[in-house]
Amino acid sequence: MRIHGACHCGNISFELDWPDGAAIPARRCGCGFCRKHGGVWTASPAGRLEVTLRDPQRVSHYRFGTRTADFHICSDCGAAPLVTSEIGGRLRAVVSVNAFETPGLPLGDAADVSFDGESEAERLERRARNWIPDVRFV
Repeated sequence: MRIHGACHCGNISFELDWPDGAAIPARRCGCGFCRKHGGVWTASPAGRLEVTLRDPQRVSHYRFGTRTADFHICSDCGAAPLVTSEIGGRLRAVVSVNAFETPGLPLGDAADVSFDGESEAERLERRARNWIPDVRFV
């Protein structure tokens, strides 16, 4: 299934290829940034993501904590539709379910998650297992 998503103004958009028939899990992150921005994320290790930046000059990147992930934030509308992390030379990502624009998706209720207490190595290992492994910016 193909899912279209974007920031509010459309400067950052994405096409996510999701495994057919698979329910879309949603995770409400408990970190301070995500709590303040309503971050609810999803990923599939079988997914593929193509990201389009209409104007890359209008995209900010924010890192905090372990500084191992980049929040891609539209400088115009303020939305953060995706997060990327480079692990072992490979770019991986999660996307915001709040940025989905495709109607009728099999989206489950958001589960609360906390990654407090993870070491940096544990965090990167979890992302390598669970995040979208095929990420391209076009």
